[in-house]
Amino acid sequence: MKRLLYLFLPLLALLSCTPSDSDDFHFSVTFPQQDTLDGRLLLMLTTSDQTEPRLQVQAGAKAIPIFGIDVNEWKSGDKAVIDGKVFGYPFARLNDLPPGDYWVQALLHKYETFQLASGHTVKLPMDRGEGQQWRRAPGNLYSTPQKVHIDPTAGGTVELVLDQEIPPLVEPQDSKYIKHVKIQSQRLTEFWGRPMYLGAHVLLPEGFDEHPEAHYPLMIFHGHFPSDFSGFRTEPPDTTLEPDYSERFGISGYNRIQQEEAYNFYKTWTSDTLPRFLIVEIQHANPYYDDSYAVNSENLGPYGDAITYELIPYLEKQFRGIGEGWSRFLYGGSTGGWEALAAQVFYPDEYNGCFAACPDPIDFRAYTLVNLYEDTNAYYLSGPFHEVERPGHRNSLGQVNVTLKDYNHLELVLGTNSRSGDQFDIWQAVYSPMGENGYPKPIWDKKTGTIDREVAQFWRENYDLRYIMERDWATLGPKLQGKLHIYCGDMDNYYLNNAVYLTENFLEATTAPAYQGEVDYGDRAEHCWNGDHVHPNHISRLRYNTMYLPQIMQRINASAPEGADLKSWRY
Repeated sequence: MKRLLYLFLPLLALLSCTPSDSDDFHFSVTFPQQDTLDGRLLLMLTTSDQTEPRLQVQAGAKAIPIFGIDVNEWKSGDKAVIDGKVFGYPFARLNDLPPGDYWVQALLHKYETFQLASGHTVKLPMDRGEGQQWRRAPGNLYSTPQKVHIDPTAGGTVELVLDQEIPPLVEPQDSKYIKHVKIQSQRLTEFWGRPMYLGAHVLLPEGFDEHPEAHYPLMIFHGHFPSDFSGFRTEPPDTTLEPDYSERFGISGYNRIQQEEAYNFYKTWTSDTLPRFLIVEIQHANPYYDDSYAVNSENLGPYGDAITYELIPYLEKQFRGIGEGWSRFLYGGSTGGWEALAAQVFYPDEYNGCFAACPDPIDFRAYTLVNLYEDTNAYYLSGPFHEVERPGHRNSLGQVNVTLKDYNHLELVLGTNSRSGDQFDIWQAVYSPMGENGYPKPIWDKKTGTIDREVAQFWRENYDLRYIMERDWATLGPKLQGKLHIYCGDMDNYYLNNAVYLTENFLEATTAPAYQGEVDYGDRAEHCWNGDHVHPNHISRLRYNTMYLPQIMQRINASAPEGADLKSWRY
């Protein structure tokens, strides 16, 4: 409630910029706690009072002005200054702001100091249970929004105080069907120089307690940070729920649809017709993003090994999983789609099939709309006399509302050294070699878009999934036969279908051995299309946990080794 009180308090009337010693217009920010802090200080301005400025930050046509600076050993009472020299988005400088009345707010995204096993010292925002979301990370400080008249040409100072702190989150509770697990990873702890944990939400099959003799196959649902197991509801939909509106899908009452789908899944899950499985959603938020991309990385550490060789065996032992590669399956969409395919490629014997929907770029010749190996600039397509800015996001009709430069300039404001917690920065953090300063080497200059070819070559050799499969197919191919299933809409919002086309070309042309999998496309389908040609995207995206079961059962029946347990879990 405190977050919205400012909308109604008459005391927060129109303020004027107070005089300062400098003629240049600037903001001065302090915090009252007796402390010394590191982090990224953000300043946000908006003309809308519908929500707090921090909740309105986005890239593209609806962007609001935001500026950011790093603060190191910032002491209580000291003033941090954001002035005309500070880089911002969509206005590069404060002086570019049009004169007018703005709601203004400052927020400090706190950093911690890590002594890495590599010997480097870095400052990063540790996840605090929120899934690496700076807007709501517990412990972050922010100011009560104020309405201010701004005219940069008149000079002056606006003073802000970080007088609010985001409270801790409430941990989810176990239930009959859903269990929550958290383990300390030895591999990650050694890499980061401090205790590091992996978590999981486990959905138990019906009859788990009544059938202690049963051992179950494991389905791993990869994706962004899950605060709890999603899409499972044991109670009928709430008939008193006020219908909301989904701008993405153009549908009223999508909250009701989600509850109905979650309840239908519960009824299906507990029916007599469904095979019994364990389903796991993994929590692997880290100092760079809301998940790790489930692979080993120079900058994030050995998350692939930690998940595959520490977390998965622990879960299978705890919840009676079969515990063999033929009984494990991977699926997910977007980030989860890339993770499902990557885990299958990097650990081919540990998993028996992946279903990768709308995966993040799986061929870096189509890194969204950038060819990292041939293009010289990520932001512009250049000709002899003119250059055109590359799109970053489109709708199903091809209408563009965000460019690649938009996304990356906003990330640069949110955090230097890949610390924005956003999409292009996490790709960079996962795929890049570690720089001399202990942070990821940039794939391109964040301001200009100029590509670093040496870094691009490192990406290709280590994380370009199509290239790696083609390079190693003689030994990798026999282990991946029948395991690869890739789906994408041909109007994916982020142009991810282009990399799928290139990967399909390789897979379909390969005969030694043939991949014996599936690549499929949804006509005019946007991001997160997952292979369902019957239902619209807003429905099929809620049915991941059941839609691939027929193919998984076929795979189990065809590939389980002699003597495998195919009965104890089919009660």
